Amino acid sequence: MSSSPSFRLALVLVVALLLSAGMAAGVAVSDESAPTAVAVGDRVEATYTLTELYQNPSYEEWTLRGHTELTNVTWTFELVDQAGNTVETNSVDGQNATQPLSIDEGVSEVRVRVTGTVPSIENFSYDPAPSFVVAELTHTRQGGTSQPIETYEARHYTEPSNQARQAIESAQAAIDAAGGNAAAEETLQSAISAYEGENFDNAVTLAQRAEREASQAQQAQQRNQLIIYGVVALVVLGVLIAVVYWFLNRDTGSRL
Repeated sequence: MSSSPSFRLALVLVVALLLSAGMAAGVAVSDESAPTAVAVGDRVEATYTLTELYQNPSYEEWTLRGHTELTNVTWTFELVDQAGNTVETNSVDGQNATQPLSIDEGVSEVRVRVTGTVPSIENFSYDPAPSFVVAELTHTRQGGTSQPIETYEARHYTEPSNQARQAIESAQAAIDAAGGNAAAEETLQSAISAYEGENFDNAVTLAQRAEREASQAQQAQQRNQLIIYGVVALVVLGVLIAVVYWFLNRDTGSRL
């Protein structure tokens, strides 16, 4: 039995609503000073500028929500009009903050600044590297639904973990340059396991050993190639000498 036109229209509307609920808000964001890799305990600041505030979805009033995993946090919202003048500046402490926005107040741009301390690391996974949310910005309609605008993350590290990661990356580069080496790759995996177990000194030691093993394997490979080239050169030289000797003897025999 075929469905009625009204049923099909209702179905299309329901699907459209479901799809729109999962879409990010159309607010444009530029990250002017967002960190990408920072040390645990550092004090950092990130600044974001939001424009096209009332487009897609076209609500004339809504609330900007901010969330961060930084600690000891202060949010600053600078509201700017179309002429570039600051209409209002608000500061809020805490990992969560809100800022109401209204087209009637002439606000056309919001500059968001979040300042806080880089949090500790709960899990020292090697891949993916430990990271945290610097800023998660959300569009919330009053009494309605929320839509994500943008989420910014950064990698964080301790000095020992960063040294271990750098040693592991250097070893991996050496293994790749050597075209792979089973012994070096096994040692490298042990280094990664030590890193994830937070035994960073051992991770550095193992990574350096893996790099030496890869370098030695590459040097051995290069020596073997030189030996092969030398043998080939000797064979070619021997063939040339034989050809010349045969040619000279043939000429002598023909003259006799």
